[in-house]
Amino acid sequence: MSKIIQEFRKTLKLTEVEELADLYILRPLAFLLVKAIAGTNITPNQLTMLSMAVGVLGGVGYGLGRPSTIVLGAVLFGLSLVLDCADGQLARLKKNGTPLGRILDGLIDYVVTIAVFVGLAVGLDPGPGRRTAWILLLAAAGLSNVFHSVVVDYYRSRFMDRAKGEKHDVAFEYRDLKAELEGLKGKPGSSVRRGIIGLYLRYLSLQMRMIRPGSVPRPASAAGRDAFYRANKGIMRGWTFLGSGTFGVLMVATTLIGRFDLYLWARIVVGNLLAAVLFVIQIRIDRRLELRSPL
Repeated sequence: MSKIIQEFRKTLKLTEVEELADLYILRPLAFLLVKAIAGTNITPNQLTMLSMAVGVLGGVGYGLGRPSTIVLGAVLFGLSLVLDCADGQLARLKKNGTPLGRILDGLIDYVVTIAVFVGLAVGLDPGPGRRTAWILLLAAAGLSNVFHSVVVDYYRSRFMDRAKGEKHDVAFEYRDLKAELEGLKGKPGSSVRRGIIGLYLRYLSLQMRMIRPGSVPRPASAAGRDAFYRANKGIMRGWTFLGSGTFGVLMVATTLIGRFDLYLWARIVVGNLLAAVLFVIQIRIDRRLELRSPL
């Protein structure tokens, strides 16, 4: 049993940046799939594409609008969340992940999200005279979803970069991918790769514009990384509560009990209030680190 647990842990990111919904629900389910296919030729990118296909079908299920198809849509969306976890876990277990695979994984999350929200807009009937309010609520939830995803992804990457030295910093990633894109210009057969990298560069640019990274230096020593880790460990756990896995599980659960409105208010009101509080705390933490001697 301990061997299985150790193997499971090897498929995770840093525990501190994992969402609790992922750790205790989605990733254990995904690990069962990963163990079943680890000895096959199935690649992480193939799981990523399957996750997209299943998630889009989930959006179609929502869009058909019948009680049975709405439930099916929720189940398919839940399955896409598991597959979305499984691709990264398979890559970490087999040590065959690629930067392009990580980019593709992130972009496909948005494809699935768009499909599901469009399905919700088309398929769920809010009742007479409520269509406009329903569309506005969905739009607000969708924009909140994007905002939360961008913020969580940024702080997760920053934590892994500065606390563990894993070179995940957004600025470094943007620079390296920009150089790769320049190197691909004119190369035959590179149009798809250039398109994917170009889209991801726009996403990284959006992150940097929205969050405007502070001047906390990148630690140059183990002691500096440890200081950054201790200062940010607690707030990092707070940021994870805004993650896509947490709200994805909530979306599935509220759909199945017939109270999808609870998801909307949780995403729009609770999620944005939590983000505001976390930003205030994060700014104070960053300022304290800036005032210290160089890390």
